[in-house]
Amino acid sequence: MRRIKITFKYLARNLRKNQTDAEQILWLQLRNRRLLNYKFRRQFAIEPYIVDFVCLELKLIIELDGSQHSEQADTERTVFLNQLGFRVVRFWNHDLFNNLEAVLEQINLVVGEQEKVDQ
Repeated sequence: MRRIKITFKYLARNLRKNQTDAEQILWLQLRNRRLLNYKFRRQFAIEPYIVDFVCLELKLIIELDGSQHSEQADTERTVFLNQLGFRVVRFWNHDLFNNLEAVLEQINLVVGEQEKVDQ
């Protein structure tokens, strides 16, 4: 019997293969340096969490929240990631579906702020 070692890397890979519709839509906008020439990664392990999207250069995390998210768990996660130096930005899936342009505009503003912080 072959055993599979379940690691965060394995879980992240599985999440990438099974993206939500919202994640697919945003990934098309972020991949291949399409957003201001910054490299984003999707379903990236920052143990003990797996974040939806991260730009390591800017230390920026983008999270998409659906109905399954717990506000308390999200707050704990955000505090932990902030302590590591990351800025976490959250969007509801329905905001992405209903107004993608506004979400992208907000991400652009946050990227601009992060660029100023990094200088």
